[in-house]
This record gives sequence, structure tokens and C-alpha cells, in this order.
Amino acid sequence: MITVEIETTARQELVRITRRLTQAVQEAGWQNGLCQIFVPHTTAGITINENADPDVVRDILYSLERQVPSADPGYRHVEGNSAAHIKASMMGFSLTLILSNGRFVLGRWQDILLCEFDGPRRRQVILELIPS
Repeated sequence: MITVEIETTARQELVRITRRLTQAVQEAGWQNGLCQIFVPHTTAGITINENADPDVVRDILYSLERQVPSADPGYRHVEGNSAAHIKASMMGFSLTLILSNGRFVLGRWQDILLCEFDGPRRRQVILELIPS
């Protein structure tokens, strides 16, 4: 098991983490198999999406905010971060990716993104290899 620490810098952001995770996998000597990637937080998630046009990330955050506004008088959770919990659940907390020759199998325009909804914070991303 590998744990990678990610520092987020904004209340809500999508952070490109493919390079950090690839570096950790290569340092561990992992080569081939399935890699389970897990975010052990209730107000952060993980997804895969475009890495070329930053407007895609902006549009995802915009759309999530429209669907689940950060401030809503109907929320009851005392910590004031109900929307962060909902958005994280919508994005999901894990991915399973193919690892081939020490690299994640992704499409040309794809990146792994940590989804921060209650930052800035220090987040963990946990990786586990299922060798082939």
C-alpha cells in the first residue's frame, strides 16, 4: 500500500494528481496489474477527466455548485459543509485503473483528479496494487 499526501489550496478545486501517483507507483517498483485508488475522506473525491482545457474543470465545478449549492438554508449538518459531503459522494471515493509498465493506462486527454470540496486541506490518496 502507498499513501500519497496532496495539499489543496482552495475551498473547491480539482487537482491533477496523475504525475504524483505515477511517481509514487514507480518509486515502489509497481509494474503491472490493477491499481485501486482510494480517497479516505468524506468531503473529497476522485475522478478522471480532461487534462488539456482548464475550462472543463471549471465547468465541472460550476455544474456541481449549481446542482448542490454550498450555502443552502435547508442544510442541517452543524459543520456547515453539507454540500461538500454531497459533492464528494457524487464524484465517488475510488477508482480502479490498469497499471502497465509502471504507468496508468489513461486516454490521451485524461488525468486523475482529486476533487476537493472542503479545503484547503491536506488529503491522502491511498493506492493498492493487485498484481497481474
